[in-house]
Amino acid sequence: MKKIIKSKLFKNYISLFLSLLSIEILFRILSTMPLQNWAMVRIFLGCHIIASVMAFLMQPLKEKTGKILSGILLFFITLYATLQVGFENYLGTYISLGASSQLGAVTDYIKDYFDSFHISFYLLFVPFFFFIIYKIKGEKLLFKNYFQEKDSFFDIRNRKKNLGIALVVLLVSCILYNCSLTLEFMQNALQLESTKTLFKNPSNSNISVNQFGITTFGLLDIKTTIFKPDEEDFSYFQKPEEEKEITDNTRHIDDTDWIELDNNTTDKNYKTLNSYFLSQNISDKNEYTGVFKDKNVIVIMMESVNEIFIHPEYYPTFYKLYTEGWSFKNSYSPRNSCATGNNEMSGMTSLFTIYRKCTANDYRNNTYSQSIFNVFNKAGYQTSSFHNYTEHYYYRNTIHKNMGSGIYYGVEDLQIPYSNAYKEWPSDISLMEEAIKRIDTTKPFMSWFATVTSHQPYGTSSEFGDKHLDLFKETHYPIELKRYMSKLKELDLALERLLELLEEKEVLKDTVLVLFGDHYPYGLNNKDLNLVLPYNVNERNNVDKTPFVIYNSETTKKEFDAYTSYINILPTLANLFDLDYDPRLYMGEDILAPDYQNSYKNRVIFADGSWETKIGRYDATNGIMTYYGEEDYTEEEVIAYNKEINNKIKMSNLVIETNYFEYLKNGLSTYESSVSTKDLPS
Repeated sequence: MKKIIKSKLFKNYISLFLSLLSIEILFRILSTMPLQNWAMVRIFLGCHIIASVMAFLMQPLKEKTGKILSGILLFFITLYATLQVGFENYLGTYISLGASSQLGAVTDYIKDYFDSFHISFYLLFVPFFFFIIYKIKGEKLLFKNYFQEKDSFFDIRNRKKNLGIALVVLLVSCILYNCSLTLEFMQNALQLESTKTLFKNPSNSNISVNQFGITTFGLLDIKTTIFKPDEEDFSYFQKPEEEKEITDNTRHIDDTDWIELDNNTTDKNYKTLNSYFLSQNISDKNEYTGVFKDKNVIVIMMESVNEIFIHPEYYPTFYKLYTEGWSFKNSYSPRNSCATGNNEMSGMTSLFTIYRKCTANDYRNNTYSQSIFNVFNKAGYQTSSFHNYTEHYYYRNTIHKNMGSGIYYGVEDLQIPYSNAYKEWPSDISLMEEAIKRIDTTKPFMSWFATVTSHQPYGTSSEFGDKHLDLFKETHYPIELKRYMSKLKELDLALERLLELLEEKEVLKDTVLVLFGDHYPYGLNNKDLNLVLPYNVNERNNVDKTPFVIYNSETTKKEFDAYTSYINILPTLANLFDLDYDPRLYMGEDILAPDYQNSYKNRVIFADGSWETKIGRYDATNGIMTYYGEEDYTEEEVIAYNKEINNKIKMSNLVIETNYFEYLKNGLSTYESSVSTKDLPS
C-alpha cells in the first residue's frame, strides 16, 4: 500500500479526483440541486472512476507531459461545466450535442448569453486553479521528503501486484456504480425515467445531470451522439379503461381500418404507437364545439413576448385583445433547446419535441398529417404561413410546407427589407401588411404568422429597440428593459395595423385571432423583469408565463384559469372550429373541455417533464413535489401522473423519430373504408 501511495499514478489520481468532485459540488450548489441525496454517492463514484482512468492514461507519459495533458483535460471539463450552468440559467435546460444543428446560429447569441452570466458561475474555475498551483508547486513541496522516483508504481518488482490491485479497485468501483443505477433504495420513486435507462440514453438532460453529474453527463452525451443508443423497450404505462356514458356529445370514430393496418404491421415501433393511440380515450364534444365554425383564423406566434405585454398604457391594442377576448391566466411557454422552432412545432402538431435536439430542423422532412394546417386543409380552408426573417435559424420553408401549409412566405418572398446584422430585425408592421396582401380573404383561410421584431438583443442599440424609448423616459427601468419594451411597442402597432387591414377587407368579425408567446425574453434577467411584472418570476415557474388569447370581435370576453401551454392550442382550435380530427393523435388537450378544467389534466407540462397545477408543482430535475397549500396528491397519484406524462413525451418522441404519421397516412390509404379514412389522418 505504501508503494501505491508513493506512486505517480496515485498522485495524479488524487489531484484529479478532488478537482472533479469539487467541480461537481460547486455545480450542484450553483444549479440549486440538493447535495444530500443518493445521486451524490453516484457522482462520487463517477468522479473516482473518471479520475482513475485519466490517471492510468497519464501514467506512461513523462511527468511534465502528463501534467500539461491533465491540466488541459481539466480545463475543458471546467469550461464545459461553466457553460452548462450558464445555459441552464439562460435557456432553462442543459444543452446537448444533439442540438448541434444550431451551433452556427448560436454564435449570434454569445454576447447576450455571457451578459446573462452570474459572476458566481466562474467559481467553477477555482478547483482548476488550485489543481494548476498544486501541480506546479504544491506537489513537490508536499511530497518532496516522501515520494521518490525510484518508488515508481511501475517498479519492476511491484508492477504486476500494484497494477492488479488498482485494476481490482477500479472493477469493484464500476460494479458499485452499476449497482447504484438499479438498487431500489438509491432511486427516487417520483422520477419520470429510471436512472439505468437515463444512463443508457440521457434523453432528459436535466434529470441526467442531476443523477450523474455534469462530467458524466457530458461523456454520456458524446457517447449517444456518436453511437446510436440501443433500441429502447417502448412499453408504456396504460391506465385502466374508463367506462363512458354515450351521449349526444360522444365523438364516434371507426377504428376498423387502423386495427387492420396494425394487424398487418411488423415494425415494433409502429405497433407500439398504434397500440398507444388506440388505447387513448376519445374526448367528447362540449359546449364550445363549433363556436367558431367556418370562421377564418390567424394564429400569431409572438417573438419573446411575456406578460409585460398586457399593459393598457404602453400596449393598448394587445390589451384590448386580451381583455375583450378569451384570456388564459395560467398560460406558459416552457423553454427548451431551440425554443422558438421547437415551440412553434409543438403549437402546430401538439407533439412534445425531442428534448436534446432542434427537432423542427432535424425532422423537417417528416409528414405531420394531423398538423394544424392539415386539419384545416381537410375542412376546405386555404392555408398559408408567414415569417419576416430568413432561414438562418430554422428551415421554415421546408418545415411549414411539410406541416401542410399551402404556401410559406419568408422575408424575401414578402419583399420586406431586412439586415443580416443580428441586432436588427424587420418591423412586424410590414409583416402584417405584406401577409394580408397575399391572403385571399374572399375564401375561408387559416394563416400562421411568426413575428420577429421583439427578438433579442436588448443590450445594444437598434432601430426598433430605440424607436419608442421616449414612451418609457419617465421610468427608472434599465436600458435593456426599455429596449425590449420599445420593440414590444412596434409589435403592438403591428397588431393595430392588422385589425385595420381586416376591417378594410370586411372580414374582422369573421376572423379569429389566436395569439401566444413563443418563450420569455431571453437576454433579460429576472431582476429586471420583476420591475414590471406583478409577480415574482423567481417563484414557481413564473419566468415561463406568457400571454395566450383567443379573440373575435363578435364574442363576449371570458377569463380562464386553466393551466396551459402551446401544446394545447391545436386540439382546442380543432374543437372550436368543429374540424374533422382524432383527439387521440394529440399530446395536448382541449383546454375548454369540462374534463380538462375539472381534473388532474388541468396542468402545464414543461420540457423536462416537470408540471404545475393549482395544487402544486413537480420538479422533474430534482424529483421533488412542492405544494402551494394544504391540498395535496398522494405519492401514488404523483407517480401515476408522472408515468402518464412520461408516456406522452416518449410516445411523442417516437412518433417524430419514426415519421409515424407518414406510415399511418400511407397505410390507411391502402384501405377503402370511407368511415375510417374520414376520421383518421389523410
